[in-house]
Amino acid sequence: MDRDWIATARTLSEALPYLQRYTGAVVVVKFGGNAMGDEEAMAEFARDIVLMKQVGMNPVVVHGGGPMINELLGKLGIESRFVRGKRVTTKETVEVVEMVLSGLVNKRIVQAINDQGGRAVGISGKDDDMMVCEADDPELGFVGKPVEMNIQIIRDLYSAGLIPVIAPVATGMADNETFNVNGDTAAGAIAGALKADRLLLLTDVAGVKNENGEIVTQMHPDEVRAMIASGVIAGGMIPKTETALKALEDGVRAVVILDGRVPNASLLELFTEHGAGSLIRSTEPRVKPHGLRQPPEDV
Repeated sequence: MDRDWIATARTLSEALPYLQRYTGAVVVVKFGGNAMGDEEAMAEFARDIVLMKQVGMNPVVVHGGGPMINELLGKLGIESRFVRGKRVTTKETVEVVEMVLSGLVNKRIVQAINDQGGRAVGISGKDDDMMVCEADDPELGFVGKPVEMNIQIIRDLYSAGLIPVIAPVATGMADNETFNVNGDTAAGAIAGALKADRLLLLTDVAGVKNENGEIVTQMHPDEVRAMIASGVIAGGMIPKTETALKALEDGVRAVVILDGRVPNASLLELFTEHGAGSLIRSTEPRVKPHGLRQPPEDV
C-alpha cells in the first residue's frame, strides 16, 4: 500500500479530537495579503473554508483588498497615501474602495468557495446596517471605526448552511456616508460581536516575533501590551495585535496571527497539535510537557 495514503489516513485519524472540539464553533477568518492575487492560493484557501464548514464549524470570512485598490487607483491616476499604516480615503477614493472590495474582491472569493463545493454569500458591512461607523481619524478621511454592530444577518447565513464573505465597507452613523474599514479592524469587530471561538488573522508574515526575532507561539494580553510598549512589536504588527486585544476584550475566545503564505495555514492552526502562528488568549493556554499546544477543550 502506498505510504502517502497511509500517512493521509493517519493524519485524518489524528485530527479527530480537534474536529470534535470545534464542532459548532464560530471562526472568523481575515483573508488578505498577496494570497488574494494568486489563483492557486485562493483555491487552497477556499478548500480550507469549505472543509471547516463540512466538519461542522461556522466559518465567517472577512477580507481586505489593498493591492487591488492600489492597482485601480493607479490606473485612475489617483495617488494612494497612508498614515500609520491606514489608507487615507477621500470622497473620491471611497467610491473606488467600495467598488473593488464589495464587487471585484468579494465576488472572487465567493466564486472560489462555490467552486470548491461550498455555498458562499457575499455581503458588506453596509448590508442590513451590519457595521455602522464613525470617522476613525480626521487625517484619514472616510476611514471608519465600528461603533455599532448588527450581526444577526451573519448568524442567519451560517445557520442556513451558508458561508458569509464580508467586505469591510460600512455605513456612517451621521449622514449614511460610506466608510472604508481596515480589514483587520472589521474582522475583529465582527468576531467580537459574534463572541467567536477563534479569530484567525492571515498575514504575509510568520507571526509575532520576540526581541530575538523568534516567533512567539503563545501569548497573554499583558505580554502583548508589554511588547508593544517596549517596541518589540512595531510597524504593521501593532494594528494587528491591537485588533487581537480588542477582540479578546469583546469576548472572542482566542486570536491567532498566522502566516497566510503557509499552505493550509488555517487547518494547521485548528486541527493540529503544533498550530501555525501566534496564539493570544486571555487565559493561559494548556501546554503539553514538550511545549506543544493542546486542543482548546473549552471551545
